[in-house]
Amino acid sequence: MRNLFLFLFRLRGVLVFGLLEVISLYLYVTNNSYQRAAFFSSANAYAGVVLERRSQIIDYFHLAEMNQQLAVENASLRQQLYPPDTVDREADSVAVPPDRADSLKRVRYQPPAARPDTILLGQQRIAARDPSYPLIPARVINNTLRDVDNYLTLNVGSANGVRPGLGVVAANGVVGRVKVVSAHYATVTSLLHSKTSIASKIKRDGTFGTIRWLGDDPTHASLENVLRETRLVKGDTVVTSGYNAVFPEGIFIGTIDSFVKEPDKNFWTVRVRLNVNFANLNYVYVVTPRPQAERDTVEVRAGAKPKGGTRP
Repeated sequence: MRNLFLFLFRLRGVLVFGLLEVISLYLYVTNNSYQRAAFFSSANAYAGVVLERRSQIIDYFHLAEMNQQLAVENASLRQQLYPPDTVDREADSVAVPPDRADSLKRVRYQPPAARPDTILLGQQRIAARDPSYPLIPARVINNTLRDVDNYLTLNVGSANGVRPGLGVVAANGVVGRVKVVSAHYATVTSLLHSKTSIASKIKRDGTFGTIRWLGDDPTHASLENVLRETRLVKGDTVVTSGYNAVFPEGIFIGTIDSFVKEPDKNFWTVRVRLNVNFANLNYVYVVTPRPQAERDTVEVRAGAKPKGGTRP
């Protein structure tokens, strides 16, 4: 131990110089917008490569579980794409009269018409090729749960059409919004983030509110701004309201688990159980929203939205 202290003492000049260099670099990056953007973009790219390699190694040891999960999801998607073909089919045990048998032979079989190419995301059917909300499939290669501000990393980036501000959804519901993008990777602000807010509504009666994470339990969030006059029911479905262009209207978020009337507030305290299991999130979709520039311009001019502001 004494030799270690002597060694550090001899190198005290180099160590102090290195510490000052780190502090200087930190101040330089955090106080200059261009350098800050360039740094985070580069860091996101390098971190994405490392995380993807780690994810590939982990995936190798969970292939059986992932294949089972994909098989279930594929079965659900196929069920959406193709309706049952047994509607006009007669039971095998029913005998066909001779006079009808000849007519049936002359009738050419018409296969059932396929449903539009849609994907069910959070109980909302979205056209996979809809120009209004095109979907970009992505793989989650990193995910945090235990912090106050949690993030995900996806294996898609600007080369795939991803850009900051886009919404991210999974098969079970809302996941978050894209924050930082490099050429081939993207960092997503999870719904489990202190600054994430989702414009939402109660599906039963259309009551509007805002979903925010409570900061403690990754399975629950809070539905805010619900007036005390609103009639609530445990188990009510909470979906996206469509008030912004980030998420399509009707994407499933969760169900009301409990609600309390605070004596000194005009709003309910509503606790919502999230439908997405963030602890087991593997595949997601990035949602490219409708053009919003014209709507934002009109609202800024009318004073309904502050200049440079964004909706939740």
